[in-house]
Amino acid sequence: MASPSMDIENPVPPVPEADPNVRQLGNHKLKQKKPLQRSCNEKDAKGKICGGHLKRWFYAVDTIERECGDVEREFGKNAEMYRCENCKTLYLPNPEDPQGKNVAGKGRISVLGLTIAPKEDKPA
Repeated sequence: MASPSMDIENPVPPVPEADPNVRQLGNHKLKQKKPLQRSCNEKDAKGKICGGHLKRWFYAVDTIERECGDVEREFGKNAEMYRCENCKTLYLPNPEDPQGKNVAGKGRISVLGLTIAPKEDKPA
């Protein structure tokens, strides 16, 4: 039995809607990451979430993307971009995400008392 969202004459499943706040590119689906998002939230035709990891995508060295060139034309040569490892949906970074080397934030002093004070110089 066919699902109610599929037409019997047209067996192609409906394409999920793109993010209306982000300008779409010709050959790529583009979305905005949510704060601290690490996995893909794109739904397939059956409504299941993809769940693939979002990895930093260096499109300037991707041979398939170099042929297309959509992303480089739109965002420049070295823009920060993430791509799902499964469905290849592109994600723009969220401005609320932490930036820089240490994305976990500043550490804190141990509550277990294991922090060792620096040694004092002894006179010779």
